[in-house]
Amino acid sequence: MNTGYNRMGEYDHYVVNEQKPLLEWLLENVKESRTKIKATLQGRGIKVNGKTVTQFDFMLEPGMKVAVSKTKRNQQSFKSRYVKIVYEDQWLIVVEKNIGILSMAAGHSSLNVKSVLDDYFKKSRQKCTAHVVHRLDRDTSGLMVYAKDMETEQILEHNWHQIVYDRRYVAVVSGEMEQDEGTIQNWLKDNKAYVTYSSSVDNGGKLAITHFHVLDRTTEHSLVEYKLETGRKNQIRVHSADMGHPVCGDTKYGNGDDPIHRLCLHAWLLCFSHPRTGEPMEFETPVPTAFRQLFK
Repeated sequence: MNTGYNRMGEYDHYVVNEQKPLLEWLLENVKESRTKIKATLQGRGIKVNGKTVTQFDFMLEPGMKVAVSKTKRNQQSFKSRYVKIVYEDQWLIVVEKNIGILSMAAGHSSLNVKSVLDDYFKKSRQKCTAHVVHRLDRDTSGLMVYAKDMETEQILEHNWHQIVYDRRYVAVVSGEMEQDEGTIQNWLKDNKAYVTYSSSVDNGGKLAITHFHVLDRTTEHSLVEYKLETGRKNQIRVHSADMGHPVCGDTKYGNGDDPIHRLCLHAWLLCFSHPRTGEPMEFETPVPTAFRQLFK
């Protein structure tokens, strides 16, 4: 994929004269700060014999040609209050989303992850846009993957359940959970007001299955890990409320228990087979500190 970085004159060229690990060699030979050099390396701005290399301990041999991008390191590294890039390659990007931002545009709201990423792609001169393949509610934080082209988006969308082999959330729920673990299964359907409600018999909605496992509890709250077998809208929030232990801070399905003034739901684990290379991609983020504080 042409990312617009291969124009002549945007790279400084060097020839290697001794065997050395790439980062060590760069630090000795490139007149830039350590931080900048590392940022260039991580930002895919270093080529060895014409191929982009990101691994810092790549072993250079005498005679190899190294090209160092002048533009990549001068770009402002990506900064957003709401989105953190966890992983990126030519086909997809994995981000950790903060609370208070939509996954994609909805009506009048301009603040959404897709537009933040599109802006970043434009600034870093990548000829691509972010394609939404799954969503997290506005006030849920955690890991998401976006495709960078239509083909990757289609592969992910049509084979989502085969490709994503583990997806887990952690939540603080109201009250002390009785069981340590279990499975909740029912049918979910939206009413006219876009409120999802559940039924133990098939109500023409979609079957939803959630496995839960209690990680910690006090008399007031429980810290619960949820593993989704199906990914329906508001699934965890509805299932938690069904069990009599709604997610804390949930204004739609909750009981008013709001200990840290946010929806206490975080997508902490995302594992999938890469749609283009087939290799296993596994990402995890720590449980939000504010969740943990409640169980100190």
